[in-house]
Amino acid sequence: MNPRFINPSMEEIKDLLQRIETIAVAGLSASPGRPSHSVAKALQGFGFRIIPVNPALSEVLGEKAYPSLHDLPEPVDLVDVFRQSSHVAGLVEECIALKLPALWLQDGVVDEAAAWRAREAGMTVVMDRCIYRDYVRWVR
Repeated sequence: MNPRFINPSMEEIKDLLQRIETIAVAGLSASPGRPSHSVAKALQGFGFRIIPVNPALSEVLGEKAYPSLHDLPEPVDLVDVFRQSSHVAGLVEECIALKLPALWLQDGVVDEAAAWRAREAGMTVVMDRCIYRDYVRWVR
């Protein structure tokens, strides 16, 4: 059994946020009132390329949406997850199969076993934090 999952240091998170360019947003909603929508829109405004991952949508925020990570047309630097915690293990398996470098689990999205699995596969993993707040606080 792994010890309790601990996020990377603030310096490591800051470094991650400074080096990424393309973010797949799993669970991105078309509804402007949803956190996934407002965070992704803000990230676009900061200059990040957003690729929506949501099987129920064809497009959101001016970008074509894809049903799964396996359907992405290009590699991404980070997968930002706005899904229920019960979906994290499956997303981690997709990330590992695709050899994606980093995973961000938004506020309230917690799966310690899956986070450890991703980290042990060599991914940078941030769990239960808001990418928008951290970007504004540490980088912008």
